[in-house]
Amino acid sequence: MYARKILQDLREWSVRPDRKPLVLRGARQVGKTTAVNLFSREYECYLSYNLDIGNDKALFDDKNLSFEDFVKALYFYKDMPVTSAKTLIFIDEIQNSPHAVERMRYFYEKAPHLHVISAGSLLESLIDRHISFPVGRVEYLYMRPLTFDEFLLAIKENGSYDALMQNPAPSYAHEKLLKLFHDYSLIGGMPEIVARYAEHGDIVKLSRIYDLLLTAYSDDVEKYASSPSKASLIRHAISAVPQEAGRRIRFQNFGNSNYRSREMGEALRTLEKAMLIDILYPVTQTRLPLSPDGRKSPKLLFLDTGLLNYRAGFQKELFTATDIQSVYQGRIAEHIVGQELISRARYSIDHPSFWVREKKQSKAEVDYIILNNNRIIPIEVKSGAEGRLRSLHQFMDDAPHATAVRIYSGPYKIDRLNTAAGKPFTLINLPFYCTCVIDRYCDLLS
Repeated sequence: MYARKILQDLREWSVRPDRKPLVLRGARQVGKTTAVNLFSREYECYLSYNLDIGNDKALFDDKNLSFEDFVKALYFYKDMPVTSAKTLIFIDEIQNSPHAVERMRYFYEKAPHLHVISAGSLLESLIDRHISFPVGRVEYLYMRPLTFDEFLLAIKENGSYDALMQNPAPSYAHEKLLKLFHDYSLIGGMPEIVARYAEHGDIVKLSRIYDLLLTAYSDDVEKYASSPSKASLIRHAISAVPQEAGRRIRFQNFGNSNYRSREMGEALRTLEKAMLIDILYPVTQTRLPLSPDGRKSPKLLFLDTGLLNYRAGFQKELFTATDIQSVYQGRIAEHIVGQELISRARYSIDHPSFWVREKKQSKAEVDYIILNNNRIIPIEVKSGAEGRLRSLHQFMDDAPHATAVRIYSGPYKIDRLNTAAGKPFTLINLPFYCTCVIDRYCDLLS
């Protein structure tokens, strides 16, 4: 386990006076269990339970135990004395026991001195619909694949990491950071993939792990589905997503199928609950509050760009490309930027959106928008001259602020421009590798 931002989030959670039991959310294999096990080293007492294991599940399902006796049993089953020492309790795969979910509220109400973390996959759909996490008595933290800065530390590029953390990153580091980001875009951020790549640096040897991860997600279909027909739907969705990711989609006939909009929409939303995909709906506003339009075609992103590259067959093209913008009509570049932007939100499920104007005489689309200091910042992932960013210019004409971002392969620079209508604005030109720290650059112009 390498240094990940989630560890600092866990430390901050542990010292808050208003701390609540924590639900750690994330797709399978993004490193949730490993992160908690590493974090547990900071505790005097660690009690770990996995509800995929029969004996562990039976303990949590025992409704005859009072909560007080249940807590004593947690220590007893691990052959530990009940202690006043700082204690972390980890409940993994909690979705296997609705009664364990119910007990979370009592940890908050009756044992606030205990530090409790639970984790699981597809919690909302796998737990009985009459059972839900107690509102107001738990808090959530979301975990994604490694971001680029975490990737640098994982492959022991500490000097490159230090350069990236400077504001701005020094110009002498540009080419190397760009090359490393190219590698990151090719490999992705799944922890096991990155760990193996850090060991031998050979992408060919990673094929088996990519296959195992994709097979594991496919095998989970039966858990996600409530009937054989829904299992077929979800299985098709999983197989088709990598080909459709990175662009706007329609549910009707998704992935060259005969499935109807309603049933495919349900299947894709199930995958979104499992955090295997993100469905981004567009907005038409340039000022707060934002209201995504569910009637318009959404944009689809897959869990990890490395998995997408492998499943869709883009690895060879990306490996030989000199600019990721040239691969698959720029969709891989846009996808990896989206993956980085989504990872910004670790305390909520909120993710970036994109902006559209679909008037007959004036159609426009901006790749992404993010919130920064109560501003809606437009982001274009695009090479070429600044003056060709027509959709971004149209957005800025209506925006109540004067800051926009272009992400590309070039160096960091600031341009003072005017829209076609004459409105002055500032364009922050960021190299791809700065996406993971984009807020820091936007803050400079707040």
